Amino acid sequence: MQEAYFQWMIRLVDRPAWSGRRSWQKLFRLLHGIDFLYILELDANRADDGTDLRYRFAYEHGYDGELVREFLDTGPCTMLEMMIALAQRCEEHIMDDPDSGDRTGKWFFEMIESLGLGGMDDAHFDEGLVRGVINHFLRREYDRDGRGGLFTVHSCRFDMRIAEIWYQMMWYLNEFVYGGR
Repeated sequence: MQEAYFQWMIRLVDRPAWSGRRSWQKLFRLLHGIDFLYILELDANRADDGTDLRYRFAYEHGYDGELVREFLDTGPCTMLEMMIALAQRCEEHIMDDPDSGDRTGKWFFEMIESLGLGGMDDAHFDEGLVRGVINHFLRREYDRDGRGGLFTVHSCRFDMRIAEIWYQMMWYLNEFVYGGR
């Protein structure tokens, strides 16, 4: 069930239009093996969204909650779960546009790029580099404009390092929509 869940998550974001037709399995597996640890209290909401993916998977596949608790609820939210859940929330609750289709993968890969992991496909994967990048992100050691974090906002007046992830995403989307990106 854990492998089926992992593959289901990947299918939510790994579309050729966004992934560049490259394989990202090594990066996805590593991100799924790293716990999402947060410093700001309200980022607990991102962790909750991530673990809620487990129940969405169960619902979509007709599994009952007991199976999820037994096989999937085995630990805290992972980086992969948090990022996919955030990309989904972005698409489904904020940026939904039937004319554009499902862009969940776009938002996910925008985060990958902002983190500086856009070159970490399977052919160029460096586990040590990825772990270092994620550790910097988790400790909020990225740039003031968010570069090295999930969202880079060039015109942001605020220090992204001290803002919860939700606000960072809102500032990014504001720049995306109104900044011509």
